[in-house]
Amino acid sequence: MNRKAVALFSGGLDSTLAILVMQKQNIDVLAITFLTDFVCEIGDSSSCAKNPGPAAARLGFDIKLCHLGQKFIEIVKKPRHGHGRNMNPCIDCRILMLREAGAYMEIVGADFVITGEVLGQRPMSQLRNTLNLIERESGLAGLIVRPLSARLLPVTVPEARGIIDRERLLAISGRTRKPQMALAREFNLTDYPAPAGGCLLTDPIYSRRLRDLLYATPDPGSADLGLLRLGRHFRPSGTCKIIVGRNEAENIALEKMQRPGDILLQVAGAGSPLALLTGPDGRKHIDLGASLCARYSDLKHRAEVLVGITGGTGSALVRSRPAGEDIIEQYRIQ
Repeated sequence: MNRKAVALFSGGLDSTLAILVMQKQNIDVLAITFLTDFVCEIGDSSSCAKNPGPAAARLGFDIKLCHLGQKFIEIVKKPRHGHGRNMNPCIDCRILMLREAGAYMEIVGADFVITGEVLGQRPMSQLRNTLNLIERESGLAGLIVRPLSARLLPVTVPEARGIIDRERLLAISGRTRKPQMALAREFNLTDYPAPAGGCLLTDPIYSRRLRDLLYATPDPGSADLGLLRLGRHFRPSGTCKIIVGRNEAENIALEKMQRPGDILLQVAGAGSPLALLTGPDGRKHIDLGASLCARYSDLKHRAEVLVGITGGTGSALVRSRPAGEDIIEQYRIQ
């Protein structure tokens, strides 16, 4: 009898507990973590970053990283089951991940898939009817075990076959985290991340920037999507965007992401953000970019400042007046 399963693993508490519950039944777990252009980098220090590697090593299972790439971008642009409150295509996202996990299940010779989903925890993708829809459209009907809520859900194939004991699974539901925290204590699990969205598509500011990008550039590349995480964004034309850094880390990132034809601006001789002008008509909007750069510099109260320009056709200095609130409101991506 095969006792091997593929687990969707985010590095968060729920998916960790789901694996531990299965390991307690002597299930050999192979974990898969999905990456997209819309999830915080697993190695950064932000609240939504969850590096699954250390937890996997500590708990004794192998992990595979899988980037969904263009497949995911396409469902973000046009999800069959619609977006959530912002740009999050939660139902289509789950279907895609489970289809990929199903393919991996076939490759490694596993018999079923494990997820950390909790019935009723998320309003768009974890209601009973939605879970049934996702299971059906993923092609894994009867093969998805949700250990944290399993006793509230229909019997799955591995339960019916006796591969796992249904009575040793759980019946957690709703949005409270208290049952999971109690279960974590039973497993002596203390080092786990606090709940966080993780997906940038649920963030309203990021979502507005993404809508703007998709309108201007229907087929954006990874670099275009990466820039959405940085700075303050302004749109002077359909083919040009100005991004102004908010701190030193963003200034460094913007400098690294400068591409041929892009222009960088910085106020001379003062604490200043970097402003990146990207797009084929960037040079037409240098005056606006310099004005915005000056507005967020340490010299924003001066009548006029010198702004350095690099990129495009070379380097130069221009005089600029710091932008007023009217200019900011006119061009800021809302």
